[in-house]
Order: sequence, then structure tokens, then C-alpha cells
Amino acid sequence: MKSLSIDPIQLPALPFWPASELEVRCIQITQETHDVASFCFAATQPMLFTFKPGQYVSLKVEIDGRQEVRCYSISTPPSRPYNFSITVKKVPGGRVSNWLHEHFHEGDCLTVQGPQGDFNIIDQACDKALMLSGGSGITPLMSMTRWLYDTAADVDLHFVHSARTPDDIIYHQELQAIDARAPKFRLSLVCEGSLSGATWSGYRGFLNAAMLQQMVPDLFERTVYVCGPEVYMRAVRGILQSLDFPMQRYFEESFGGAVAAAPAPTGEGEPATHRVSFSRAGKSVSGVAEETILDIAGKHGLWIPSACRMGFCGSCKLRRVSGEVRMNHSGGISDTEINEGYVLACCSYAEGDVEFDY
Repeated sequence: MKSLSIDPIQLPALPFWPASELEVRCIQITQETHDVASFCFAATQPMLFTFKPGQYVSLKVEIDGRQEVRCYSISTPPSRPYNFSITVKKVPGGRVSNWLHEHFHEGDCLTVQGPQGDFNIIDQACDKALMLSGGSGITPLMSMTRWLYDTAADVDLHFVHSARTPDDIIYHQELQAIDARAPKFRLSLVCEGSLSGATWSGYRGFLNAAMLQQMVPDLFERTVYVCGPEVYMRAVRGILQSLDFPMQRYFEESFGGAVAAAPAPTGEGEPATHRVSFSRAGKSVSGVAEETILDIAGKHGLWIPSACRMGFCGSCKLRRVSGEVRMNHSGGISDTEINEGYVLACCSYAEGDVEFDY
């Protein structure tokens, strides 16, 4: 009997995601809840999107002639490398989120830069994980969860998500499907607000220490990953600290919140001014001591990627060539990077003439 000979399928070799600006096209928009949508992107030139689950991208868009940059966590996993998604909540008064929801369509293009971010489950790997999310803070944790599920990772994962109502639970059906199929996955859901007569058998109210211990009796055996509004993360930190949880196994991500406070004025009279130089751009400009490097650059037409504006996300990182700055960051830069001369433009203030490699 003659045997069949089948040639293997030859897949084209594709480039990997470059660490530079990239044009992408929206290939699908999925309405997750009444005010949350997922936007799926593919590169205009085929490539593989490689990143660490939990990282984010910077979106660069033009709205009414004004350039806007925002950071959004990637909600899909790198195990699905031909495209990536972000999940965006429509925020009242949110310039970019409202534009995406109301004016951005399938087939439209925009510019992204990424991937970025130290909050991920590769660098902070563990055998037993607890993920705590509030509202749209679920997005980076969903990327991590999808990655663990796709790769059948040997990780015991308990996922606790807080939402206002059952209708506000993002990825509700998918989380329930994973819970039903993955033996090492457990899902706990908390509805914080009024249920308006809706049937709900899960936890009610706001997450507290007693509720968390009831949900996760083996809490102290787990590594904790947290994302959500600052008020939510502050509450979670308080809960864990009140229980004497070892905070070296606590990792968080946050975009938004209060802008880092500026340093106090240097004295009475006119504010001190300094020369701030950007060597690659060929610009040397004047700025006052109370202005951040990011604000000084923006006033003179220089675009520096930024999002949180409070030293969390790390997207506005610059290398200082000379001069001194005062930096009030919130964890978006490592000690190693600081020692190498890097600063975060959004929360750094010139303490004399300073030059950046930008």
C-alpha cells in the first residue's frame, strides 16, 4: 500500500513587536458592558505581538487637532500573538475614552507604542496567585488569567473582582467559563452598589478583611496582584496590612489618581527659571522650577509619551545627560534605572540647568 506524503505547512516568518511607535488597525470592537468596550488591533504590516501579560501600551490619537496620549493595559494574552486588545471604560469627561467609544470604528487606524510596564506575571511569577481587581482594573489581570489558561500553567489562581452591579462585571461569561473548566481556577465576585432587585447570589458590599479571609482562607500562601481605582487599591493595601500580609508578595498597577505634588517654591519673588535641553530634538528651552519636565516639554511642542502623570506607569521615562532634578515618583521607575540616569518626566523638576537624551 502506497503511503501518503504530506508536506508540513510553511508559516511565514513574521517580525516581532518593535519597541517603537507602530500603526495598528482596529479589526473588532466588542461591547463588554453598557459603558465598557474592547478594541482589538492588528498591525497594518503583519507581525507577532510579544509582551508580558499585565503590560500596557501607549495610544497616540489626535482629537480636534490636539494630540492626546493615554496608557491602556493589554487585556489579551501573548499566547494569541497575531493581535492584541485593550478594554476601555467610557469615563464621564474622559477625552480619549469618550472619543474611542463614540468616534473610533472598526477599520480605523491609530499609533501605539509598547509594550511597557513592570506589572506582569512573568517577572513576578508564583505557584499560588490571588488577583484582586476593581472595575476596569480587571484588564491587566485578565491578560494574566488568559495567559495562564491558554498555556495550562500549573498555577493555583483565585480571582476576586469587585463591580458596582452584576451588569457591570466585565468579562463575566468568560470568567465563569474558565471557572467551570480550569481545575485550579476559582472565581469570587463582589457587587458593591444597589442591585435594584436583580438576582444575585454572590458577595455584596465592599471588600473587607473578613470577606477576603472567608473567600481566600489560604491568603497567606498566595502572591497578590492588584489593579483598580486608587481608592480601591488603597483599601486593599489597608486590608492586607491590617492582616499582617507579607507585602513583599504584593504587586499593583494603577493609572490615574491625583497628580504628584510639585515641590515647594524656592522663595519669595519671581519663580526660579532653568534651561532644559533635549539633545536629540535640538531644543533648549526655559522652564520654571515649579513645572514638571513633562509640562515644560509640552509647552514647547515636544511630545513625551505619558499617561498617569503621577509616577506610576513609567511611560514618560527619559535619560538625564547632565544636571540635577528632583523626582517624586510612585514606583514607576526602578533604583537601577535611577542609578543609570533615568527620570520620569511627569514628576521630575529641574534643580538647575539640565539636559536629556531626547
